[in-house]
Amino acid sequence: MEQREKKIYKVTIFGSVVNLVLVVLKFVAGIVGQSAAMVADAIHSLSDLITDFIVLCFSRISSQPQDHDHDYGHGKYETLATAVVGVALCFVGINLGWSACVKIWDSINGEELAEPGYIALFSAIASILLKEIVYHITAKVARDVNSQAVMANAWHHRSDALSSIGAVVGIGGAIMLGPNWYVLDSIAALIVSLFIIRVAFKLLRPCMEELTEASLPDEIEKEIVELVLREDGIGEIHNLRTRKIGPNCAIEMHVRLDGDMTLREAHDKATNIENRLRERFGCCTHIGLHLEPFKE
Repeated sequence: MEQREKKIYKVTIFGSVVNLVLVVLKFVAGIVGQSAAMVADAIHSLSDLITDFIVLCFSRISSQPQDHDHDYGHGKYETLATAVVGVALCFVGINLGWSACVKIWDSINGEELAEPGYIALFSAIASILLKEIVYHITAKVARDVNSQAVMANAWHHRSDALSSIGAVVGIGGAIMLGPNWYVLDSIAALIVSLFIIRVAFKLLRPCMEELTEASLPDEIEKEIVELVLREDGIGEIHNLRTRKIGPNCAIEMHVRLDGDMTLREAHDKATNIENRLRERFGCCTHIGLHLEPFKE
């Protein structure tokens, strides 16, 4: 568990440093280059920086073992962190979209918008390269440690890269096509906001499923049944119940065995089943087995 926490800490700090650099770079480029799209991108990067700290705090709590107050561990703190990241993204996306719509409306009504500068364009290109690198590094760690919150943060990095692509198109188009097309910068800001909102909902959906005690997918439950039936002497499995607890799974079921079997034999078979399931789904998997005799 300590090794898992260390990996999460290192990759999140790495992302935070990149985000801090980009926040400063984008705000300066957006203000000096008079680019609404770049200012929107800077705010997106600032939300990245904030969620980095959220992930650090919540992942540390979720890594703590079970205690008197949390019999099932602290895994759902990580789910809560993912939800916070998703809500933050959604809030940022809606605000950026509204601001962009106001500027587009002003342009339609004849108001002349400012010309974005080359510094904003170059900053957007740099952001795409840096954030895509950070995404791949963070996503790899998320898969290695099986962390929803870290994967959510990885997608937050990628959404920043995607938003910068929109900024490049809008800023580049405005610069090359001239004054009548300066509105492209604001249109790019609107596209950025839609990307952000889409990613937010993509992150929030699995969080809501877990927090409302949704079962594991059907294919996973079928695999669980197959793993249990590999044990000799197992007759039937029923009342299978599954759910997620942060990065871990909870599996409960009733298993039928020969009623004439000794208690020690039944215990050994239950232990074999638990070991097989934990080997597949992780050592922290919660398993509850209720042993019953075959029906006569």
